[in-house]
Amino acid sequence: MASTARVTRMVMLKFLLFVHIIITSATTHNVGRQFVSREQGGNLKRSHVFMPKQTKKANSTDQFRRKLRLPHFAKPRHYEIHLYPNLISSTFSGVVEITVEILDHTHFLVFNVVDLTIDHASIHFKDQAPNKVVFFKDDQIMVIRFGKELQLGEGVLCMQFNGTLNDDMRGFYRSKYQYKGKIMDMAVTQFEAVNARRCFPCWDEPDFKAKFKIILVIPSELEALSNMPVSSEMVSGPIKTIQFEESPLMSTYLVAMVVGIFDFVEGVTSQGTKVRVYTEVGKSGQGKFALDVGVKLLDFYNDYFGTSYALPKLDMIGITDFSPIGMENYGLVTFHVPDLLLDESSSTPNKQREVQPITHEVIFLYYFNYLIFNTSKSICCYHT
Repeated sequence: MASTARVTRMVMLKFLLFVHIIITSATTHNVGRQFVSREQGGNLKRSHVFMPKQTKKANSTDQFRRKLRLPHFAKPRHYEIHLYPNLISSTFSGVVEITVEILDHTHFLVFNVVDLTIDHASIHFKDQAPNKVVFFKDDQIMVIRFGKELQLGEGVLCMQFNGTLNDDMRGFYRSKYQYKGKIMDMAVTQFEAVNARRCFPCWDEPDFKAKFKIILVIPSELEALSNMPVSSEMVSGPIKTIQFEESPLMSTYLVAMVVGIFDFVEGVTSQGTKVRVYTEVGKSGQGKFALDVGVKLLDFYNDYFGTSYALPKLDMIGITDFSPIGMENYGLVTFHVPDLLLDESSSTPNKQREVQPITHEVIFLYYFNYLIFNTSKSICCYHT
């Protein structure tokens, strides 16, 4: 028994010694920013020492890094976007003029950019050119700083930029279609949830709503579609300039553009709204069923919700290279081709399957696009 007791005491002693070593090591190495100092009289006193934090100066562009959201001291109110897509080189250039309202005292403007080359020399806000321009790739933001404080109220931010018509099915990208037996490239957009920034500099968050005026400069043999009807079209030799009417307030992810050569079928609702389904040339018959569904849906929803469809037109187009089934761009709904177009001889089950995606996307034009979502996560959650 005595031997067992000694063993037990030795084990306990070793355990207490181990605990003492751990505690002593932790305190002497300043774990948790604490240290133990010996005061006069031999008493131990625990003190707290906090290392100075690395503060981000108010005039530093670094203060905007690693933020989940853009700052709200400035908000866009209107975009005028000039785009020059080149389907031969698969590139595009552009000029954007953004009417920005300054809501608080600041020397900065912060917005989203990714996969674009910005001409720094072209940037100006009102009569000021920035004294510093910084792009934070990981944050997908550009921060521009001005020497003088920006006055409260509205001003126009202008800049020129260049980009690539990518193959990623997001942003401003290229897709394939057939025309007269040849495979051709078309330019198309897919901005949900945060990919408008790949096409033009913008405040690319859903609650930064604004009005949009789109101008596309394209080869004269091509056609262009956007959210709104064409307001003017001017042909000058091989170049065509198409201006679209100004849009209502909407989020950047709902902006849409398509450039190519198309055929279409057209119908009109009982309230006079023009509905079109765009197809490859010579295949307009494949859009007849979708057109019939679209016209009937607008009439039904107008009656059911007691409110009229807010835009003067509804275009639907099938895209060969398209990631989602459909996308409820305001006034220009895009679909993956098999989810919009049908041969006229298609069976009833195929027609029933076709109704669902069209119904889903069109109903969003009545209520979803009017709601304000603070983040792209909210959009994704709403879709599920």
